Amino acid sequence: MNHTPPLFLTARWVIGPDGPMENGCVHIEDGRILGVCPRHEVPATLFEDAPNAEHRDLGEACIMPGLINAHCHAPMAILRGVADDMELLTWLEKGVWPLEKEFTREMTFLGAMLACAEMIASGITCFADMYVWSVEIARAVEAVGMRAVLSEGLLGFPTRTYGSVEESLALSRSFMEEFRNHPLIRFAPAPHTAFTTVSKQLVESYAMAGEFDAPWLIHAAETASENARVQELHGQRTIPFLDSLGCLGERSVLVHAVDLTDEEVEIIAARGAKVVHCPRSNWKLASGMAPVHGLAEAGVTVALGTDGAASNNTLDIFGEMRAAALGAKVREMDPTALHAPQALAMATRNGAATLRLPFSGTLAPSQPADLCVLNLAAPHLQPCHDPVSHAVYAAQGSDVCLTMVAGHVIYDHGAFLTLDYPALLDAGQEIAAHMREIMDRQERQRCEDARPQDSD
Repeated sequence: MNHTPPLFLTARWVIGPDGPMENGCVHIEDGRILGVCPRHEVPATLFEDAPNAEHRDLGEACIMPGLINAHCHAPMAILRGVADDMELLTWLEKGVWPLEKEFTREMTFLGAMLACAEMIASGITCFADMYVWSVEIARAVEAVGMRAVLSEGLLGFPTRTYGSVEESLALSRSFMEEFRNHPLIRFAPAPHTAFTTVSKQLVESYAMAGEFDAPWLIHAAETASENARVQELHGQRTIPFLDSLGCLGERSVLVHAVDLTDEEVEIIAARGAKVVHCPRSNWKLASGMAPVHGLAEAGVTVALGTDGAASNNTLDIFGEMRAAALGAKVREMDPTALHAPQALAMATRNGAATLRLPFSGTLAPSQPADLCVLNLAAPHLQPCHDPVSHAVYAAQGSDVCLTMVAGHVIYDHGAFLTLDYPALLDAGQEIAAHMREIMDRQERQRCEDARPQDSD
């Protein structure tokens, strides 16, 4: 890495590894954090005397760890709002999959670019993604300068990128090898579900994750109907079935984990598997309320994800923190369930642990300088007695004024520094018009198919 001059960020609040500190300072150099301390502990002459040092005072703001979106389908940003108010399997089979069949590589790339722009503007510095044409998502991530854990979704039937189960596994392996040493991107195996894949994919992809020391991502126990399908196919519900295959362990990442029995929570905890909680997507699809408090109480590491913009409909982790905390309180009928520091940890250090990232997800010395800054001057964030409380219960993604990855500022007070947003917006409008044409054509075809045929 090229040497960069020291950078000192100061603000009214800093959420450091030991919690919030008032009037704090973050010292950054060569893409890493060298120190976090109260402003008064910094020698008065340091800002002036350090050669080529830059001091940026962010004022009435809070410097906090970059947020980690532990589950997303980034290209689905171009499907935002086109298949609302449906149950999950209907949403997939009647709303989403017919439209996704029309996607091109360029649409996948542009959808990912729109999602990346949305995420960095709301303080997300890293995300995990499961989709097809994942190399196009990697191209978007590189262009924007984010971190990502990407996956070519594994399905037990042909897709646009592979024609067989064997080809799906070979493609996943090729991406993991290609990006093994990438500074910002890594790949992980990701079977779609236990009922849309075959056992060979589950077992061999899990072994592949161990070979590459990668997480193993899967949608699991998202709904009662999913568990019923897995029961019908394999004679067991999702969690016991995965366990019977030897696919539950410390690298297993169970996305959603909504429809769980108490015994299944115990199995997840005993195996050291992780869970990604996507509350707003689960609620919108009426999948249920995950037992996130019970999982945490059992010792399970729980991270947060947005899911795709087609089912959320935003990629705002601040909203997920608030939903996770409030939902847990309602589910347990206990206002002490899942307090604010726990919710913030789910969006930061738990995400790093879940995705097996080589850093802690905190603003700690020696860690990568991945951070975001909340503008606390807005009326709904005043006064600020506790920035952690505000981050979870009051803030929203649009309150973020700066996002940094590896010491590089990529979003700064409305300016996207690594992408041409006006051009991206124009491309997005063109895609929207194209998608409307596709939807009109598909609707005409459905009407034609439903019309009674004349008989001789």
